[in-house]
Amino acid sequence: MEVDESVWQYIQKHLGYSDGEMKKFRENPRNVHVLAKAPELMNKTIIVEVVESKNCNSHHKVGDKFFFDGAGNLLTKKCPKRICIYALAQLPQLIFAANELVYAGVDPNEMRFKRAGCFDVGVDCGGWGHIVMEIRVEERQK
Repeated sequence: MEVDESVWQYIQKHLGYSDGEMKKFRENPRNVHVLAKAPELMNKTIIVEVVESKNCNSHHKVGDKFFFDGAGNLLTKKCPKRICIYALAQLPQLIFAANELVYAGVDPNEMRFKRAGCFDVGVDCGGWGHIVMEIRVEERQK
């Protein structure tokens, strides 16, 4: 796998690496692999959709969607105005798994366990409410 020199230069500038740090970064074969696969991932949008909702304090409802770019950055302009931090806290593992599948050359939508719920257990179990979310990955809209 080859990574174009311009990509290495971009990464160094983007992450603020010194020349020594960049040398160490470039020597790691995993970084080479990830950067070689990065263009594919950057053409994706990660969508997490609420598929169940009951008594949610933040009023998330079925059909609400949280959008992330391929790097896992929340695309706030596409999301609901209010987003529960406790719902977001459940998503890093799903987004990480989707990224890893892309790096491995596997369709992330083939993920077997692609749902997560906020940690509030709902009123029946002593909490307030509960939502369940499901992840999918789509080609970025151009």
